[in-house]
Amino acid sequence: MKTFLTAALICGTAFGAMAQTLPETVQQSGVLRIANTPNYPPLEFRDPATNTLTGFDIDLATALAEKLGVKIEWQELAFATMLPALETGRIDVIMSGMSDLPTRHETATFVDYLRSGPQFFVLSTNADAFTDEKSVCGKSVGASRRTSYPQEIAAWSEANCGDNPVKFVGTDGSADARTQLKQGRIDVAVQGNETLPYVMDQEQGTYHTIGKPISFQLMGIAVPVKETAFQQTLADALDAVIADGTYGALLEKWQLQESGVEKATINGAN
Repeated sequence: MKTFLTAALICGTAFGAMAQTLPETVQQSGVLRIANTPNYPPLEFRDPATNTLTGFDIDLATALAEKLGVKIEWQELAFATMLPALETGRIDVIMSGMSDLPTRHETATFVDYLRSGPQFFVLSTNADAFTDEKSVCGKSVGASRRTSYPQEIAAWSEANCGDNPVKFVGTDGSADARTQLKQGRIDVAVQGNETLPYVMDQEQGTYHTIGKPISFQLMGIAVPVKETAFQQTLADALDAVIADGTYGALLEKWQLQESGVEKATINGAN
């Protein structure tokens, strides 16, 4: 009992210290304002049956807020308006499947919590023709032109395909890539490995993955650059959620085991 009480006191002291590093507005209100665009399952979306905000990011944010001793106010914003809203103080953080990119570091600092990688996949009916990643060489490959995937696919093709390069086809998002795949307009599609398992679960038996993701990026919680103490506090809270098993359980719940990180990093995309 004495050992348990000592541990509880240490834990309480640690999280009490965390609270002192929260932004002043959060300390005063007890509310953390988080920007989110709920259109990226399984990270964030609205349950079709209940219209409830749900997903991995929602669950993880709830666990982090519990560690920090605050409540969450979700603010649904268009993705393009999130970083400006962070700069002007309209929100406290962004947690919406946002990639940690060096080009964004002047605007935000990222506490990284997930890995994302472009994954080749085909229709299950064509699986026999694609035994490994090299089978993609010379084929038409579709991926969202609004992501970094075109550049990553080109780099992979140059490194692996020699004089039989991939023929890239830009699409209007992942859903369009899947539609073109079904219509036979492309041979192979590419989608992030953090969302593809959810799609495959929703359309069971439709798709077949080819090999492993061809590269990886980090996703992070975007925090104002000036809030250096808060950045470390969030990283500490994430490490605590990883250590107590909550993080691993959420990865399993949302089929994201291949996308997990071992520990929090700050601006790990450097």
